[in-house]
Amino acid sequence: MAVGAAVDIGSYSVHLLVAEVHGHQLLEVADDSAFLGLGVAVDAQGQIGPEARGRLVNTLVGYVERAHALGATTISIVGTDPFRRATDADVATAEIRAATGLDVATLRHDEEAFIALLGVNGGRPVRRETVLVDVGGGSTEILLVGPASEPLALGLPLGAARLTRSELTADPPTAADLERLMALTRAVMAEAPTRAADELVAVGGTARSLLRVGPQLQNRVVTVHRIRRTLDIIAGTPSDQIAERFGIRRSRAAVLPAGAAILLAAAERFGLDRIRVAKGGIREGLILASVHAGPDWRTRLEWLAHGWSR
Repeated sequence: MAVGAAVDIGSYSVHLLVAEVHGHQLLEVADDSAFLGLGVAVDAQGQIGPEARGRLVNTLVGYVERAHALGATTISIVGTDPFRRATDADVATAEIRAATGLDVATLRHDEEAFIALLGVNGGRPVRRETVLVDVGGGSTEILLVGPASEPLALGLPLGAARLTRSELTADPPTAADLERLMALTRAVMAEAPTRAADELVAVGGTARSLLRVGPQLQNRVVTVHRIRRTLDIIAGTPSDQIAERFGIRRSRAAVLPAGAAILLAAAERFGLDRIRVAKGGIREGLILASVHAGPDWRTRLEWLAHGWSR
């Protein structure tokens, strides 16, 4: 049995997962989050900036110490949207390395999508033609993958937190806000290529929050009708009330309209009425990749994500 740790530096938050690895299975040991809002800084000034970098470094030092204390033998740190866009990403990487002794891998969109698929399937073979939609704070990754078809991955500038800042003028959002939001997400989602698919899988905290709004679901599947109904509920209720009523973090409730709009646009684009919300994602995938493929995991992501035991 190995214990692995993964840290995901996103636009909205920074997460740590520590887990025992039992083949394809993970047993969670610790799951921590810090909401640093790095994407806000990057949107405003094109860089993370010294103050936010300091908070990030302090957070990561604590995470690495915690992971070591819990027995992690591998610790992987990755940067996603803010590190792809920030002009001082190299500076942040150097500061993190100096403080923790670890490098940060800035993921390409396709790498992020494959890691998310690995976290969803646990490294088991892909059996169905699948569309994976990973809704993050600053971007959305889409992966089209199947048992035999050539995988296709791309990133779109649709992030739940990013769209909330740019498109929503009120809390709760106005009808005009939601109309503008849907028009934008549909227009950007139209850039995604399509092909016949059997299943749409959603990854990320925003997607998981959708499961909590409305009647509780047992099968982790949301329909297009439910998403539209969720947007109706959100349109008439302030985010703090949504958070209290459905047991969602206030910060997550605030970006839920944008996240729901992204998933609705994806379902429409791929002609699927049902979305399966995955339990796992990028952090689970990172732990599996680093434990099963070692330091060269970035060169083996497609093989890992398709199922290393095929």
